[in-house]
Amino acid sequence: MQDTPISSSPLAGRHLVLGLSGGIACYKAAELCRALVKAGATVQVVMTDAAAQFITPVTMQALSGRPVYSNQWDAREGNNMAHINLSRQADAIVVAPASADFMAKLIHGGADDLLGLMCLARPLERVPLILAPAMNREMYAHPATQRNIAQLRADGSHVLGVGAGEQACGEVGDGRMLEPQELLEELSAFFSPKVLAGQHVLITAGPTYEAIDPVRGITNRSSGKMGFALAQAAWRAGAQVTLVAGPVSLPTPRGVQRIDVQSAQQMQQAVQSCVERATVFIASAAVADWRVDGVADHKIKKGEGTQAPALSFVENPDILAGVAASERARSGRLYCVGFAAESHDLLAHAQAKRQRKGVPLLVGNIGPDTFGRDDNALLLVDEQGSQELARASKVQLATELVAIVAQRLRS
Repeated sequence: MQDTPISSSPLAGRHLVLGLSGGIACYKAAELCRALVKAGATVQVVMTDAAAQFITPVTMQALSGRPVYSNQWDAREGNNMAHINLSRQADAIVVAPASADFMAKLIHGGADDLLGLMCLARPLERVPLILAPAMNREMYAHPATQRNIAQLRADGSHVLGVGAGEQACGEVGDGRMLEPQELLEELSAFFSPKVLAGQHVLITAGPTYEAIDPVRGITNRSSGKMGFALAQAAWRAGAQVTLVAGPVSLPTPRGVQRIDVQSAQQMQQAVQSCVERATVFIASAAVADWRVDGVADHKIKKGEGTQAPALSFVENPDILAGVAASERARSGRLYCVGFAAESHDLLAHAQAKRQRKGVPLLVGNIGPDTFGRDDNALLLVDEQGSQELARASKVQLATELVAIVAQRLRS
């Protein structure tokens, strides 16, 4: 996904304590700190002595723009109570990496260093504790560590998952700290209002590809960025999200189940297999209206003096109209949102398409002005009229559109 602009980031204006306990994953904390600042948060770094064996306080000070704290007796605080002062100022304490040793201390209220003191002294009702475990695969799988994680969660701490793969010791398995971008997404979701909690959102995104022969085909310029941004925003808003994606080269948004397809018929089959579980369907894909009637088994060769092959076409299934006509949609158990990419007369075409598809909300845009770009301008059309969403990043527009859909679901 493209970077979230500060104006639309759930982290904008947040003040976070970023705690580092000992572990090689401290190198990832540097990139996380940079990403948090870029997202509009202020970051106060607190390090244990063990963390300073892996990365220097100078590095973290340069990235955060604030002096780093590591000593519970730090005289920079007038009352010598850094564990009280720093924890009271925070919107959350994020420990990344959280070592096995540090988590073991937490469950017993261990407070022999500044970071442990802060975690114990924080106001539980308003300063959440978020932990990103990082350790060797055997340490992570050990029953003691798993008991500790379960107890931390029972005590109200938010313990994130771990990644799998090659570890610094050379072994391979679970226990790696999540990557900085994954942690940024987890924190963005944590601070996002859960306006779609309990909803299952099904989204289509990107173009479709209609084959002519094994090496050629017909497609369009849709990049899928709007649909992927919508999937990201819906997951942040608390929804279970399924994304049916045409052929695009975009990473899967965190927390989202992705189904890759090529053709319009494959996209229809994927939608039909998921729609019975969905409560919201957002058809943002640019589905080809036509496909070639009879795909050649072999590459169509160009010969000396030969004419171009004559292609005949058949109409593709109308995925949105089919879903909108289903019993779930007609009974109000499935809310449908359509998209229209036009080249001119946007309002007239969007109004006509909404009527033709039978959907409560149609989102229109000018295709040539948005395909492949990171920004867009949208026109929302329903039975009451139209509403413009001014040009902004697709991430920001997706957040706004998700909030609008949530409001309509409530009403």
